[in-house]
Amino acid sequence: MKAYKSNSFTGKAATLLAAVVITSTQAQYQIPPQATLQLGPGPRGNPGNVQVRDPGNNVWTLQRSPDFKNWKDVERFKIHNGSLRRGISMGPPVEQGFFRAICDPTRQEPPANGDPALTLGTTLLNYAAPDLPAHFQTRQIRAQDNTPANNPVTNAGATLGRVLFHDKRLSANQTVSCASCHQAEHGFSDPRQFSVGFEGGRTGRNSMGLINARYYLRRHFFWDERANTLEDQVLQPIQNPVEMGMTLAGLETRLAAEPFYATLFTQAFGSAEVTSRRISLALAQFVRSIISTNSKYDAGVANGFANFTPQENLGRDIFLGRVGRATCVNCHGSDNFVPGDRINNNGLENPYRDKGVGEVTGRPEDEGLFKVPSLRNIELTAPYMHDGRFQTLEQVVEFYNSGVVNHPNLSGPLRARPQPGRPPGGALRLNLSNQEKAALVSFLKTLTDRSITTDQRFSDPFNYGN
Repeated sequence: MKAYKSNSFTGKAATLLAAVVITSTQAQYQIPPQATLQLGPGPRGNPGNVQVRDPGNNVWTLQRSPDFKNWKDVERFKIHNGSLRRGISMGPPVEQGFFRAICDPTRQEPPANGDPALTLGTTLLNYAAPDLPAHFQTRQIRAQDNTPANNPVTNAGATLGRVLFHDKRLSANQTVSCASCHQAEHGFSDPRQFSVGFEGGRTGRNSMGLINARYYLRRHFFWDERANTLEDQVLQPIQNPVEMGMTLAGLETRLAAEPFYATLFTQAFGSAEVTSRRISLALAQFVRSIISTNSKYDAGVANGFANFTPQENLGRDIFLGRVGRATCVNCHGSDNFVPGDRINNNGLENPYRDKGVGEVTGRPEDEGLFKVPSLRNIELTAPYMHDGRFQTLEQVVEFYNSGVVNHPNLSGPLRARPQPGRPPGGALRLNLSNQEKAALVSFLKTLTDRSITTDQRFSDPFNYGN
């Protein structure tokens, strides 16, 4: 035998050696692929801790021995979503004790009294009837809602979607979930320029934030709008060879093997049957439930923006075109800060290395057209643009101030107004002062709603131990 990893530490009544042991010849307790194990002291050395990372979600057995020869089970535990950390029960004091954690392929029945896989509680959280302020119940905002009649948000459906969103089983090797690239603390986007897929490959575009995706009037999704609906969009990353690399048939089989999914699918759809259609509906319901209405801006709508600083009010006036030449509101309109029924070319470059919609349609007139995301929580969703080229809001503002490139498909709001003696159609230059640029950034930060990043309804529901 050989020790795979060991750590000495002091417990309450004894010096303990924590080790995982594998057999070098028979491989009786071989570590599962990609799994890691660490045993060590708990708080102040009492009790100990066991930490396992195991994409295979196997059942592990914690054992104790007084002499490193005779091992006795202490407890068994199942990994639920790739990792677990919990305290070790030391048992009766001994002069010296040894612990090990093993993954025995012949003992994979979940423990009868094991910890539940999920921490959802007994009462469903409210997704179906969000408490929306008055300015989110206007005709304009309601018209932006892309919820189809055949898939309204329900408490049970969005709860299932929440579990699916955070479940790494959706990727081929069970290492990546939707939440891996759409992180709540970053406005449900990815702070990396390009996201990392299940085998380490990188995506071709930056992961767009999901907040208020429900209010995209055009209803199409992805930067190039290749998905006709949100229901179509949510299944594509699962099957993408870089992102998650899973087949829908394989996913259906995998999820059907998990007892907790039988309960969740029954609650949402009336039976335990797992289908890709149901997965699509539930994920779309969850994404549509991520609605931000609790920013400084929202409070300002209700009080005439008396809560804004002079700098923030100046930035708002610039954004709305009341001061200077900015045309921001033309592509980020309404209290959702989203476009109307048009898709835009914002003059990032000419020619475009990534042609956007033009890559999908092959039409020259579509080159450089990209989906315009909501600006809500824009402070949290760096880096910016489809290729993540800008790291800060200051860089974004400077781009629109002085860096927009003329292009045949450049959107109208970014074209300069005709001037006597000058050729028409050039890129707009805002010529903002440093004070005005800082004010515009300050206004954009009033759209930040950090409460949504910690809302229990959108958090990871899996049980990772104590």
